[in-house]
Amino acid sequence: MFHKEATKRILVSVLLTVSLSLSGVAQGRVYLFSYFRGNGEDGLHLAYSKDGFSWAALNKDSSFLAPVVGVSKLMRDPCIIRTKDGVFHMVWTTGWTERGIGYAASMDLIHWSPQKYLQVMNNEPDAMNCWAPEIVYDGKKKQFLIFWSTTITGRFTETEAAEEDRYNHRIYYITTPNFIIFSEPKLFYDPGFNVIDATIVRNRGKYFMFLKDETLAPLQKNIRMAKGRRLYGPYGAASPPVTGKYRAEGPTAIKIGKRWIVYFDKYTEGKYGAVCTTDLRTWEDISDRIRFPEGARHGTVFEADEKILDNLLKKQ
Repeated sequence: MFHKEATKRILVSVLLTVSLSLSGVAQGRVYLFSYFRGNGEDGLHLAYSKDGFSWAALNKDSSFLAPVVGVSKLMRDPCIIRTKDGVFHMVWTTGWTERGIGYAASMDLIHWSPQKYLQVMNNEPDAMNCWAPEIVYDGKKKQFLIFWSTTITGRFTETEAAEEDRYNHRIYYITTPNFIIFSEPKLFYDPGFNVIDATIVRNRGKYFMFLKDETLAPLQKNIRMAKGRRLYGPYGAASPPVTGKYRAEGPTAIKIGKRWIVYFDKYTEGKYGAVCTTDLRTWEDISDRIRFPEGARHGTVFEADEKILDNLLKKQ
């Protein structure tokens, strides 16, 4: 009897391992999603998923961290990455018309360092805003790359449009090794149109930037992709839209198994959508197969281990 039961357990374990492998879900790993609700007044929200399709809110969809920096004290577009030392680093939009962004760090996503207000565009008096910052760690140079979208009045006048209420964004960046010393802000990407919400992933030694074409006239408001050979660019021309018919913003991407999934905020419909690809050239709309917490806005997907999730679930 013991032999049969032991054999049965081993068989079940093997089948589960094969199943997880085929589905692309790594054992001991989970997917987390940082997002905001409303206008970002209450701060950081988190959701989790085991398969990248069905997402459940953590902490009863209450905030994990309330915003305290910036003039408007909002926490919109929270972007989180984790470095090899186990530290989670987060940047976010602090307000609609500010020249700085927010930053905080955590080991467990529950307890956070004091928040910092990074005045990334303080040397540009004609900068109208700093929206949707993202953060990437460069292990070779041992520094963080932070990039965001800003409109600077009088720049890129060839793409100004009255319909855009003077907004005419480009992507800018800074670097920092320690969040104490910062480089001067520089232009990162000019696709030849009003652009916001850039995010970058690496695949087979190349870099892929997903971005929102913010053009209103003629109407675009979609997600496109640009390629680069180096993290710092240059990035090539933006591709045709990868999100089809939707008005979309806030792209975030992750590779699960052999498939890349790009999630995006279908902001006019009040819900999330997604497209997937295995070659970063042809795209399949899988919006009808994903489920996110109601009211989730402009989030970022990232991986964590099950211990992190277990601690987050205990906070429920």
